[in-house]
Amino acid sequence: MTQTTAGRMPVTGNPEAVTAQPRARRHVGAIDAVANKVAGVTLRGLPHIPERVKRLLLGGRSITLDGNTLDTTLQLMLAGQQALGLDGLVGDDDFVAARAQLERLSAGFKKYIPVSAVTDLTVDGAVGPIKARHYRTDEADAPLLVFYHGGGHVIGSIATHDDLCREICRTGRVHVLSVDYRLAPEHKAPAGSDDAYAAYLWACEHAADLGADPQRIAVGGDSAGANLATLVSLRARDDKAPSPALQLLLYPVTDYKGQTRSKTLFAHGFFLTRHDIDWFTERFLGGADVEESDPRVSPLLADDLSGLPPALVVTAGFDPLRDEGRHYAEAMRRAGVPVDYREYGSLVHGFANFFPLGGGSATATADVISAMRAHLTRTR
Repeated sequence: MTQTTAGRMPVTGNPEAVTAQPRARRHVGAIDAVANKVAGVTLRGLPHIPERVKRLLLGGRSITLDGNTLDTTLQLMLAGQQALGLDGLVGDDDFVAARAQLERLSAGFKKYIPVSAVTDLTVDGAVGPIKARHYRTDEADAPLLVFYHGGGHVIGSIATHDDLCREICRTGRVHVLSVDYRLAPEHKAPAGSDDAYAAYLWACEHAADLGADPQRIAVGGDSAGANLATLVSLRARDDKAPSPALQLLLYPVTDYKGQTRSKTLFAHGFFLTRHDIDWFTERFLGGADVEESDPRVSPLLADDLSGLPPALVVTAGFDPLRDEGRHYAEAMRRAGVPVDYREYGSLVHGFANFFPLGGGSATATADVISAMRAHLTRTR
């Protein structure tokens, strides 16, 4: 692994310190709520700090790795996270506490972006009704995006991704149906993907009732949610169900078994850590009826990717999942699937949720939504 920095700023310390970081953050305990309040205040202030001031706060130091230089806003965010003794997405070994921590953090810099209407409802899941949230656009006969939130299939919710769905609805001028699928470890794989598919079929039947165009129903999500979007697309093809108009795949999980270069390069220090990935995998697949190599969780390992809907695949340069997202885009292209692949080199995993912070995350998120809109317009 090679790194160049202005000001010789190390990405990680000695190996023992790096190994100790995940263990140390488990003892946040009673200060967790305070840390989240501080983080929320800090994050809300980031968009208002001029770029030159951000660089001054960082001591003029930048991080360059694998040919990419980290976005200044995200570098400052990560520095603030590390100052609070945190490293990574998962804030606690207990999954209930980890869920609550993410809910508090996301609420701390929420913007409550206005859209035409927001309605909580229930849709069909695989074994019964599940919660969903409909974001309505005023545009007549607009497409519908069925959205699955990220969080490693263990954490995350409709609430943690509310601002992102609002922004997609408002800027993309599309209806968004955000789906609250079952999570692990209470519900191991493939429960979540079964819910995701059932919700997609419900959307196909009820798109007109939502005011959307039944001929333009897309599926999408971020990280684990993007993984679900790939699995829904594969299952719709195999079941000869209506095909999604588009797959919107934001830094997708595509191969639970593979060991990629990006998983080594960005194992620590860039929001999603290797420890996080292992923590999610154990709770999602440990004791499940499917293994890591099963295409029902690892779509990159499917024998046949032909006949899938067009895909907009998005990755980040400082993301452990970068390479498997790129590999999935390449595999679909080889199978004849139209793929629009976009890699944002200066950003980290989860950047679409960080668009309220400004900087490169806001620019890239706007670009992705514009591209999604263009693809769905062409499918009319």
